[in-house]
Amino acid sequence: MLKAGFQRSLAQLQRQFSSQLTISNMQTTRALHMSAAAAATHQVESFRVTRPTKVLGLNDLRDNKGARKIKKRLGRGHGSGHGKTSGRGQKGQNSRAGNGKPGPGFEGGQTPLMRVFPKRGFKNAFRRELQPLNLDRIQHWINTGRLDASKPITLKQIYDSNLIRFTDGVSLLARGSEVLTTPITLEVSRASQMAIKRVEEIGGKVVCVYHNKLAMRALLHPEKFAVLPKSAMPATTKMKRLYADPERRGFLAPGIRDKYKPVSFNLNRVAPKAEGAVKAKPKAKPKSNAAATEIVV
Repeated sequence: MLKAGFQRSLAQLQRQFSSQLTISNMQTTRALHMSAAAAATHQVESFRVTRPTKVLGLNDLRDNKGARKIKKRLGRGHGSGHGKTSGRGQKGQNSRAGNGKPGPGFEGGQTPLMRVFPKRGFKNAFRRELQPLNLDRIQHWINTGRLDASKPITLKQIYDSNLIRFTDGVSLLARGSEVLTTPITLEVSRASQMAIKRVEEIGGKVVCVYHNKLAMRALLHPEKFAVLPKSAMPATTKMKRLYADPERRGFLAPGIRDKYKPVSFNLNRVAPKAEGAVKAKPKAKPKSNAAATEIVV
């Protein structure tokens, strides 16, 4: 009997719990449906466009709020709150006219560090950074057809063929000298003794030519000049000795100056050669009246 009564009470509790759970689920579903409907209604109302009740005219145009700001007037009496010292306080660095900020190196009035220590050395105005160029690379460019060995190879041909990039000049070196087999004529800034020896062994020629910054720019980019400037001679004593030395194959050496004229050195101011330009015919000289008239006796 006790066991049967316990089972009946347990079944009643299960039925009550299941009925309450069903009611709560229904209430939750109904609440979700109501909230979704309310959100949809609110969304529709938020996107609803209201028609203007007033016609827009030129007299109704206004700036956005905060676009125009009243200017702060300084020094207009203490009643404004910005009078007398104009909000800067009394004395000091920030109250003075001007920027009020010291420049770099200012150390509060004491001698700055850049003036404590003296200067040392100088910057050489004639310093050049020559880019190295080896013989094996020149032979490779000749084999691939990028350089013409039948003509003198100047700095202009070296620059245009993208053999090497340079600004001040080229120094010829002898690495890979056994690879060079084509006799060539080279005009470079400087050359080593081994490179000169190898080029002359196979029947070639090396000439060292001087170019200052203006002459180098005119040589590499002649299209930027209306008239090509005259090439300058070496300026320093060291340069003069270098380019007048026959062992260095300088273009001013006695044995080279008379026999070979450098292609890349302009002795006179000349106009650049334009490709496809037609030479103008010289004007015929007008005949004189004495030769045109016939004398009748």
